[in-house]
Formats: sequence, C-alpha cells, structure tokens
Amino acid sequence: MGKKRLNIPVYTYFIAGAILVILLFPGLSDKNDRKVNIPELQIEEVVAEFQVARFETSVNVAGLQGAEWKIPAVSNSLREIYHKGVISVSDCNTLKQNGAENVIIIRSGERETQPMANIYTPKTAYSHIKRQLLEESSVDFTPQEIQSLDINRFLDANITCLPIPENMSGIPYAYAGGLAIIICGLFACFYFYFRLLRERIHESRKDVFFTLLMAVMFIVVTEIFHTSRLFNIYIIPYAIIPIVVRTFFDSRTAQITHLFAVMICSLMTTVPFDFLLMQITVCMVSIYVLKNLTNRSELIKCSFYILGTYIITYTALQLFHNGGFSAIDYKIPLYFAVNFIFVTFAYPFIYIIEKLFGYISNVTLVELSDINSPALRELSETCPGTFHHSLQVSTLAAAAAPKIKANPQLVRTGALYHDIGKISNPQYFVENRTGAVNPHDSLTLEQSAQIITSHVPEGEKIAARYKIPAEIVRFIRTHHGHGKAKYFYNTYKNQHPDQPVNEAIFSYQGENPDTRETALLMIADSVEAAARSLTDYSEESLKSLIDRIIDSQIADGLLESAPLTFKNIRDIKHVFLERLISIHHVRIKYPEEQK
Repeated sequence: MGKKRLNIPVYTYFIAGAILVILLFPGLSDKNDRKVNIPELQIEEVVAEFQVARFETSVNVAGLQGAEWKIPAVSNSLREIYHKGVISVSDCNTLKQNGAENVIIIRSGERETQPMANIYTPKTAYSHIKRQLLEESSVDFTPQEIQSLDINRFLDANITCLPIPENMSGIPYAYAGGLAIIICGLFACFYFYFRLLRERIHESRKDVFFTLLMAVMFIVVTEIFHTSRLFNIYIIPYAIIPIVVRTFFDSRTAQITHLFAVMICSLMTTVPFDFLLMQITVCMVSIYVLKNLTNRSELIKCSFYILGTYIITYTALQLFHNGGFSAIDYKIPLYFAVNFIFVTFAYPFIYIIEKLFGYISNVTLVELSDINSPALRELSETCPGTFHHSLQVSTLAAAAAPKIKANPQLVRTGALYHDIGKISNPQYFVENRTGAVNPHDSLTLEQSAQIITSHVPEGEKIAARYKIPAEIVRFIRTHHGHGKAKYFYNTYKNQHPDQPVNEAIFSYQGENPDTRETALLMIADSVEAAARSLTDYSEESLKSLIDRIIDSQIADGLLESAPLTFKNIRDIKHVFLERLISIHHVRIKYPEEQK
C-alpha cells in the first residue's frame, strides 16, 4: 500500500509533463501551423538538359579558341545547379516574406525537405558557377573566358511553387492529435523505464522530478527557440542532459533521459533524422569521455570532444545527403562553438542541482576529501588517533569498493567523516588517549557506554554545523547501525550474569546500512579497529579476525538491509586481508653502526 500511495504522485508528474509539452507546441491551437504549411516546390528536370544543350550548341567560343575541351566543365556546373534547383527572384522573395526556412522539393515523384539556403536564384547560381570555375575546378579558367561564355543566358528557373490548399481546417487537428499521441507515448516509455528497470529512482519523488525537469527544461527551451526564431537550435547544449544526469545517476539513465528529450525536440526540427543522429552521437561521446566528473579540466576536455563530434557528424551528413561540400552551411560550426561554451557551464549548473535536490557529485566528494577542509582539520587536531583510524578505514573501504560495484570516492569520503562525533569527547576513546589515566575508570559501565555511543548523534550535530551533505551524514548515522558497544556490554553481562540487561543503554541509536557503500564502511571500521588490538599479524590471525568480525555483524542482523551477496562478502574479505597484510607487514630491523 505504501508504494502505491507513493507512485500516484510520481505518475502525475509524467501526465503533467506531457500536457505541458503538448500545450507549448505551435499548431495545437493555431490552425496555420508552419510545420503543416511548408511550401512545396516542383522541379522540372527537363529544363536542365534543355539549357545545357543550348549552351553546348550555341555558346560563343571565341574566347576559348583552342580550348573547347573546357566547355564540359561548365556543362557539369550547370547540371549541378539545376539539380539543386533554381527559383525565380519573385518566388524566392515571396517565400522569404512568408518566413519559409525550409521547403519540400518534389523530384520524380519523391519528396525531400531542404533548407531554402540550398536553392539558387539565377544571380546566386551564376556567382556559384563563376567561383567554382575559378577556384574549385580542375580546369583552369580566366575571368575573361568565363565572361565570354555569357552563362547568364542559360540560367532559368526550373522550380515551380505549388499552391497551398486554402482549406487547411482539418489538418492541424489531425496533426495535433498525432503529436499528442507521440509525446504521451514517449512519456509512457520514460515512465516504464523507471518503473521496471530503476525502481529506486521511481519510488523517489525527488529523483523522478529531477529527471523530468532535465528533459522538459530543454524541450521548453527548444520550443522557445523554434517559435521565436531568434537563434538556431544547434546552440542549445543538449549534452548537458547526459553530463548532469550521469553525475548523479548511472549511464543508462543518462542516455534514456537524453534520448527522451531529443526525440521530442526532433519533432520541432525540419531535418529530424540529422538532428537525432547528431544528438545521440554527442550523448554517447560525452558519457564515454566523462565517466567521472571530478574537476573542471575534465569537463573542458569533454566539451572539446563534443564540439569535434558535432562538426564531424554534421559534415558527414552533408556529404551523405549532397555528395559534396557545396551544401555545407558554414554558419553551423559557429553555432556548435556557442554550444561548446554553454556546455562548460555544466560545472556551476551541477552545483546548483546539488543545492536544490540535495545530491552529491564526485566534484563535491573530492572537495570534501581534502584533509585541509575545516571539519577534517578539527578532527586531526582534536582527535589525531581517530583521524589516523579514519584514513586507514578509507583506504580499506575504497580498495574493496570496485569489487562490489560500489562508489569508491563516496565510501572514501564517508570514511573520513564517519567518526567526527568523537571531537566532542576525544579523551574517552582509546586511540586518542595519551596519558596513563583512563577516564572510564571513574564511570559506571552504563555511563561509559552512553558516552561511546553518543559519538553518532554528536557526529550528526557537528556535520550540520559544517554543512556536510546528507549523503555523508548517512555514513555517520549507519557506521555502527543498531549494534552495541561490545566492550562495555560484554563486561556488564560478565559482571552481572544473573541480571537482565537493558540493551538500549549499550546500543547505538543509529540506522543499519542499506547501501553497498555504508555496509562496506561498517565492515571496514570494525575490522580496522579490531586489527589494532592484535599482536600477531600473520595471515592466519588476520584472516581469522576478518571472518570473526564480519560473521558477527551478519549474525547480529546489522547487514540484513544491505544489498550485498555472498560473493560480495567473499570479495570484501579477500581485499581486506591483502590490505591488512600489506599494512602490517614485518619490517627489516636496521643494524646499529659499530663504533
């Protein structure tokens, strides 16, 4: 029942997002949708051969005497121009006044959407042929030869503008209905991805809202750019979606969120296939290059990879569509350059997301791991023994983390902070004691246990004072779980064998670990502390210690909520044994110099 109550509002996020995006699309309330009324142009292919034949039979070759072999180069240029299309100046001006950026070219019964920039007028066609013959042709021409050819006489419009039907009343409603079905279907796919494959995210309102926000935000920005026509949509940094989502979740979730967003955005573009191919390629490159964002230099490097991917993919698509470089719009790389600049703003954007949603990134973890940070500096000055113990625990835990698919940086940082509660009473913990006086000698076992177990709530208070993120506070709260202060508990039971024990007095008031990272820290903390009491650091004694500590925690039920398998436990034991043997290996005794 609890899950159903939680999933109802999560589901409404998807419905609200779908309605929001649908209402933002032009055409749903505007009968004159630009996407429906794209002008259609008919190419008359016979014009090309007619004009080329005229040129070859009637051209004045006086300026090419002795060089008639150059004429085929001009014929080929004329055929290329007519293949792309030549439109009259009046028709061109009419289309531009109506705001037509793209047109549908009908050639031999096939329809193809093309940018208006790819179509020539007689004037621009002549300029293109002249530049091509002078600069790009393998045949050498002089300006005088080109002028003598009088190419203008053979440039005529071969494009006819087809009339747009006056009664379009039924089309926008059909368009709107189809669009609504597509968008709602994509939202449904997005929903079922989380419902079936990412249940932890699905059950968190905060996580669902974050992923929806990342997608819908870029959809809305694309709609604004598309409607206002102020900027080209290629300056929108869609790569920020996988970069930011991957920072807080996994790579697959980042890819799905990005794919969901760009598929809806592609409905607003005139060349959806090209747009999707570029964005998906950029998404894959960004995820592969930026596996773990820990500093700004990695993001800048990733931005360069993204820029290169955009330029290469765009150029390859133009070559694929047009078979040459002539159709490339050289303003597009400038848009990609602006996109590159925007991608670098992902770094401060991640910081904002952390503050708004309470997430923690590897960048923040690296900053928190700095031993010169205020909290760790106070720990090292007040509790040097505890600080050294925390360093050793962080080393153990981080070494085992990759073996069980845990986050090494997260568990390392959590280990550095897990005992900061001991700052309140450092002298009551044996690792910080410098003199022979034991402060526990003047206390009862119950009082001593209360002081020892209080370092968990005290740690939470100190973490709040230093504004430590909640993800790190979780390690403070769970590193002893519901366990007991065994030294005082066992001593009390031995001294009072026939009396009932109030276990709450000797128990930690924390929570049992429920993640791989927190469970790993609990194990590493107990093993490292117990290893300090050994006098024999042989492999047998260390292995026996590790087995005894972990088996005891399992028997006490401290790890029952942790997502660890028997194989994970075996791998942890193996790594800890190797590390402890390396730490406590026998050192060579240096001989004294004989005098």
